[in-house]
Amino acid sequence: MNFYYGVMQGRLSKKIGNKIQAFPEKYWRTEFFKAKALGLKSIEWTLDYKNLEKNPILNKRGQSQIKQLSKKNLIKINSITGDCFMQKPFWKKKNNQKLLNDLIRIISSCKILGIKYIVVPLVDKGSITNKHDESNLLKSCKHVLKYLRDSKVKLIFESDFTPQRLKKFINKFDKRYFGINYDAGNSAGLNYKIDDEFRLYGKYICNVHIKDRIKYGKTVRLGNGNANFLKLFKNLKKIKYNQPLILQTARSKNNRHIEEIKINLDYLKKIHNV
Repeated sequence: MNFYYGVMQGRLSKKIGNKIQAFPEKYWRTEFFKAKALGLKSIEWTLDYKNLEKNPILNKRGQSQIKQLSKKNLIKINSITGDCFMQKPFWKKKNNQKLLNDLIRIISSCKILGIKYIVVPLVDKGSITNKHDESNLLKSCKHVLKYLRDSKVKLIFESDFTPQRLKKFINKFDKRYFGINYDAGNSAGLNYKIDDEFRLYGKYICNVHIKDRIKYGKTVRLGNGNANFLKLFKNLKKIKYNQPLILQTARSKNNRHIEEIKINLDYLKKIHNV
């Protein structure tokens, strides 16, 4: 089984301030050409709450440009990472209609562009720490269900739950419209066991972030942390995973970001051949 790779938007451009990840407002167009040169097949779009209205994915002119660049470079946009939801979690707000309206607009934009998945990060500021937040998330998801159905889009959750808790959580949702993002680095950092994770909720996984982390520590170059990529590939084959593997790898320490992606791609190709 052959896997193919994509990259998290912004990883092919210089950092914005000290942020590891942010929408590259000035450079998003050139990333299509850079991704093609690297042999990548996909870019996962990023949405920040700041300047959300100006993000090209939400307006007709931007959507037209994205379609043209995607076609010209043979780079698909299959998924969006909604960092905006982590920055302003709609499941933590009492009066959250404005935030839900933002989500509905994003879903509508996905329909126009043929984007299949929206990653909702239930981590960091978005982490679910009580029953109220979980209940509010379930209610909010029911509210947008008709838009997901109409647009053929799935909301997929990235979480810091233990494997057992994540299985109980995702079983509360309709598999046709909701799923799981598997983040190799986050799981490695939390010292979760890959075989257990895939056994418990593998059938819900429809998006994968590739990164590596030290056990209970920071993100590092692939192969330098606690992630077991050989086991990851074996489990992905078991579930017949057929979506791009999105490189969300550590940033270069000397601003040589494209070279860093090349190093990580070479590492993954070696694992394939084992």
